Amino acid sequence: MRSTSYKIALIGNPNSGKSSLFNQLTGLRQKTGNFPGVTVDKKSGIMRFASIPEAVAVPTEPEITTDRPPSPVTPSEAILIDLPGIYSIYPKSRDEQVVMDILANPRHPDYPDAVIVVADASNLQRNLLLFTEIADLGLPTVLALNMLDVADSMNLRVNAVQLAMQLHVPVVKINARTGEGTELLRDAVQRASTISLPQSAYFMDPSEEHEALIEETKKAFGLENNYLAMQYVCQHEAFTFLDPSQRTQLDNLVASHGFDKTDFLAYETITRYERLRPLVQKAVTIVGESDQPAWTRRLDKILLHPFWGYVAFLGVLLVIFQAVFAWAQYPMDWLDLATAQAIEWTKNTLPAGVLNDLLTDGLMAGIGGVIIFIPQIAFLFGLVGLLEESGYMARVMVIMDKLMRKFGLNGRSVVPLISGVACAVPAIMTTRSINNAYERLLTILVTPLMSCSARLPIYTILIALVVPDETVLGVLNLQGLVLLGLYLLGLVGALASAWLFSLFIPRREPSYFILEMPTYKLPRWSHLGIMMFDSVKSFVLEAGKIIIAISIVLWVLASYGPGDSMEQASEQALSSLTENVSPEAREATVASARLESSYAGHFGRFIEPAIRPLGYDWKIGIALITSFAAREVFVGTMSTIYSIGGDASEDAVTIRQRLQKERNPRTGGPMYTPAVSFSLLMFYVFAMMCMSTLAVVYRETHGWKWPLVQLFYTMGLAYLSAWITYQLLS
Repeated sequence: MRSTSYKIALIGNPNSGKSSLFNQLTGLRQKTGNFPGVTVDKKSGIMRFASIPEAVAVPTEPEITTDRPPSPVTPSEAILIDLPGIYSIYPKSRDEQVVMDILANPRHPDYPDAVIVVADASNLQRNLLLFTEIADLGLPTVLALNMLDVADSMNLRVNAVQLAMQLHVPVVKINARTGEGTELLRDAVQRASTISLPQSAYFMDPSEEHEALIEETKKAFGLENNYLAMQYVCQHEAFTFLDPSQRTQLDNLVASHGFDKTDFLAYETITRYERLRPLVQKAVTIVGESDQPAWTRRLDKILLHPFWGYVAFLGVLLVIFQAVFAWAQYPMDWLDLATAQAIEWTKNTLPAGVLNDLLTDGLMAGIGGVIIFIPQIAFLFGLVGLLEESGYMARVMVIMDKLMRKFGLNGRSVVPLISGVACAVPAIMTTRSINNAYERLLTILVTPLMSCSARLPIYTILIALVVPDETVLGVLNLQGLVLLGLYLLGLVGALASAWLFSLFIPRREPSYFILEMPTYKLPRWSHLGIMMFDSVKSFVLEAGKIIIAISIVLWVLASYGPGDSMEQASEQALSSLTENVSPEAREATVASARLESSYAGHFGRFIEPAIRPLGYDWKIGIALITSFAAREVFVGTMSTIYSIGGDASEDAVTIRQRLQKERNPRTGGPMYTPAVSFSLLMFYVFAMMCMSTLAVVYRETHGWKWPLVQLFYTMGLAYLSAWITYQLLS
């Protein structure tokens, strides 16, 4: 059932600036980027109108009447819906299908009262192809001309008035990055959606060639618009709102009229471009030589070079991971120290007891073990956002396409894989822009092998334990190099897994890779700052909710045991000690014995035989189990366990210091040797331990088959690689 709220759809070609305009009109912070395919699902927000316009500045000489009744009330606001970018209304991928499922179905809850078509002014003819298709559907339409600065740099001058006169719609010049022209756009949209402008003539009327078929379709489905009726004929197999009997009815109409869809699509595209050519020639003036900016061409000679392009990409990755370790180290140390001091202050200030223990050893230790990684998360998201905003990500897709095809993927798989460095959940959703179902499935299956930000706390804490903080070659940090190696290992694992899957999953359709290359742009620093803030906020809140819940449960399980087992363990520990043992050692021995006999200890002992070949003890086993909820919980769990099992008399220490002090009860030496630490690193490079990722794979593949395949192959790979690493290094 449709809502009574006004709805405005935001439509345009990929990378035309829709998401930036959406943010300007709604004040929201939807992700933006200078490459095609950023928006893969509809997003909505409230767009407010400033005032009621007194006059209507509309194009002249409309030729036919509207199919839509006048709006009964003038709204002061509307719901703005940002739809995935499309080149035409004939979808090629799953994200594009979302657009026509809404525009072709007047009963859809998101069916718009008006449409804003965002057009790239530097490539107007191709962008107007989509505009004419949308306008022919009979929806009130406003054309927003964006990227005029890019057009200017290419010596193109666009006459908006001339364009409005020829298209018979309002045309507004905007700059979606700065917000320039958006107030005029609001006025134009308000007029279009509320004053019931008459619809102009069809730009291309399909009844000119197929009148009988159109009339029968309109009659059968209660339609009034010729072009919409043709979409029912052409796209009925993909329309999700049609039932099987309606599809059969349309199949019969197609057969009875001998309609050939392929011939019609070719005829339509050629006709629209032929009619657009003189229109664009009138509206666009070329001043001098028209081409991409010179500096874009110069940069592309290097960044798209078959050899230097890969060298440059590797250099960019090296800088990112050096920065993550080197630049973030100082704020991390401050946070680490502040957390330890806060725990100590709280422990000494509050009355001793259960509440004190729960707050300090449970909640504060668990959360504090994670928030120290905020600087590294912020740097990682900020630098990846810099690549997206500048336009470099599109170049990476191009140079990687040839490499990706050897593994059953294509250049568009690069975006989900690189996005997986931040988080696998949105990364898997971006696979909707891959129009080949086979390559999309392979990309979904291997994306979780890319090291996401949740793995970063585990990597950094373990690397800091066993890799010296030394400089290599004068400028490179050794810990940063190891971190880069782990991320590259995840990429190698993803490509190798894709190749293996390609041997068993049959390809049923050919593949192609077409990408419009954007010009380079200076990043908007405010957007990067907002992106970093939102990413850190999401990381802390999402992880925080899980960590708080698990920390409380874990504290209870580690503080209590069955019957009087913990008291008996304390007595046995005390009886085993000699009289010359220091009070601190005595308390540590008792605490360790009590933890081992707790519910958590019993559970850890139960799973220990399965993980002992990897070099892990029962405490690490508990952290492995709890991190199935989310990987970052591993560090929080270790912090909680070692806080409870540590020396109660000592000052609060950081999680890194706790791990360094931990002793192996079997050998008497350090628990976190290089063999154990690198074994853990290998396990987390490949393990898929994230319920959210499983859930989104289930949603994207419509079943449990592929999520379960993904879970079992990644866990098997993780166990095997961890076992080999431990056996080689121990």
